[in-house]
Amino acid sequence: MRRPVQVYLDDADLTRLERWVQERGWTKSRAIRLAVRALTRPTTDDPILELSGMFDGLPPDLSEHFDHYLKETYVAEHEPTYRSRRARAKSRLRR
Repeated sequence: MRRPVQVYLDDADLTRLERWVQERGWTKSRAIRLAVRALTRPTTDDPILELSGMFDGLPPDLSEHFDHYLKETYVAEHEPTYRSRRARAKSRLRR
């Protein structure tokens, strides 16, 4: 069952909220409901946070140099070979 809640915002916060929901095509009510759910959700319900600490042997500066380590991990050894497309001959129509 949904119940109404009245919230007072100052002009700056209201402007930011209106701009934010307009960019996403949401209503203010939807944005506030989702914000409340996100802020009050226990951390054990977050699947990403549950992965924390599961992997041993990661570099201690991984969060600071993530892009560097990602590029080291996923480097193509060879240029991808693509077949060149041959131009199709135009067919002539006979009448």
